[in-house]
Amino acid sequence: MKHYIIGIALLLSLLPARAQQSPRIVNIVNFIRLLEPRDPAITEDVLYQTVVAQVQLMRANKLPGTFLLQYDALMDPRYQQLLRSLPRDSFEIGAWWEIPQPLVEQSGLPWRGRYPWDWRANIGFSTGYSPAEREKLIDTYMHAFKKVFGYYPRSVASWFIDAHSLQYMYDHYHIVASANCKDQYGTDGYTLWGGYWNQAYYPSQRNAYMPAQRAAMQIPVPIFRMLGSDPIRQYDDGLEHERQGVITLEPVYPKAGGDSVWINWFMQQLVQQPALAFGYTQAGQENSFTWNAMEKGLRLQFPLIARLRDQKKVRVETLAASGAWFRKTFPVTPATAVVALEDLPGGDKNTVWYNSRFYRANLLWQDGHLRFRDIHLFDEQLASLYENKPATENECSFYTLPVIDGYLWSNRDTLAGLRFKAVVNGDTVNIAGGKPTVSEQPNTLVIHWPLKDQSGSFTITLKERQVSVAFSGKAPLQWFLDFSAAARKPLPFLGLDATTLTAKFENMQYALTTQSGTLQGNNTAFRMLPANNKIILTFKTDIH
Repeated sequence: MKHYIIGIALLLSLLPARAQQSPRIVNIVNFIRLLEPRDPAITEDVLYQTVVAQVQLMRANKLPGTFLLQYDALMDPRYQQLLRSLPRDSFEIGAWWEIPQPLVEQSGLPWRGRYPWDWRANIGFSTGYSPAEREKLIDTYMHAFKKVFGYYPRSVASWFIDAHSLQYMYDHYHIVASANCKDQYGTDGYTLWGGYWNQAYYPSQRNAYMPAQRAAMQIPVPIFRMLGSDPIRQYDDGLEHERQGVITLEPVYPKAGGDSVWINWFMQQLVQQPALAFGYTQAGQENSFTWNAMEKGLRLQFPLIARLRDQKKVRVETLAASGAWFRKTFPVTPATAVVALEDLPGGDKNTVWYNSRFYRANLLWQDGHLRFRDIHLFDEQLASLYENKPATENECSFYTLPVIDGYLWSNRDTLAGLRFKAVVNGDTVNIAGGKPTVSEQPNTLVIHWPLKDQSGSFTITLKERQVSVAFSGKAPLQWFLDFSAAARKPLPFLGLDATTLTAKFENMQYALTTQSGTLQGNNTAFRMLPANNKIILTFKTDIH
């Protein structure tokens, strides 16, 4: 234990105090499977003892949290006894919405899986079933849960849940919170790409991955993004590979959630940096990874989280409590931010993620240069492929509307993005700048980026419906924003004129327009030129 205590003391000493402008929320969510068919060494007893150890460590640190039960674990007497013994004022018991064989057969449906729990998207998730079948599965689970615990679960989470199921759970069983996987590409066969980065959002009634723009079109159950992604490195990890890697707060990853330096850095960004409406992360781990793999990371993380709670730097609560607070506080999805203005030791990258119910944008600084690495638009009318029919393949994909995609449109030689450039002495160069600063206004993030030679600065303002870039300096600067992508990458652009770039993705048309500034170029490479030292971008969706 000595090395754990030393590591915890180091983490705490490195976290400075900060007067909170908005809450920083931590949910500890552990979800429980009865069995693990992928590894014969992971027996049902190993999985059970993992949960026992998680409970013990949480209680030792006086941390509340949420345990989510897959149906087969819900029906196991050992889990029933263990979880019923926990105090309800600090522990929440909810549903983990993966679909195992007993739930399917108890609902009167045929089992199509290879094992009693099969993780394929068309077998182990609600997307693999028709809307009517989804309702049967939900009714079976909910009635069994109430029989065991005496009430219906308030939280239901999974790597992904379809909108029909979420709406049905809300209408009939009054759930208050849900959660889904972080953004990832291809990991475990599941792609969720371009969504509300971290924090939480109200989903569209037509697509649980897509934030709704209007209260009338939203499912009134906030979906929290799981796993605590590294805001700098997770996005690009696994570039040009079929599947991304994982750089998250999950304690089983030795270079991320299992590493004391990374944990300190990640939590410092959470408590110190601007977040607008609120900051958020999810800690915890599913029992499938086993206690041996997660123990070191959790023994580093949980005492740190408890100390930050005691210092009133974070709020640690159940998923249901966060969902109820969100619903009470926000009638529609608020604007939030994930900001990292410090990098890990030896690194030189900074990043800002901005989310509103209309779009997300990401800025990345590296080597003193800046680019928009990502911009995706949200439209509540873009239906999921699985809205009314089941998935027929063993992988599932969820997307939003891409304007800039620094992952899918890049290769190792060319990183796609919208770069800050200038013409200096007849040469086109990347603008060199210093350290950015970030300030908050209602639903708005303002970024100030000084030039390296101190001759001027850029102000980047991110609002709910608009992005603006303005330059002021001691001398004129012939600057512009320059878009490029790797060769032969499929881009969604249809064409451009002086003020409008049109695009089409998954049969929906949308556009980027300039209120200030002009566009030059073609469908694969273009520039945004300022007017009176300012570029103002707005976005339109579902255009014809």
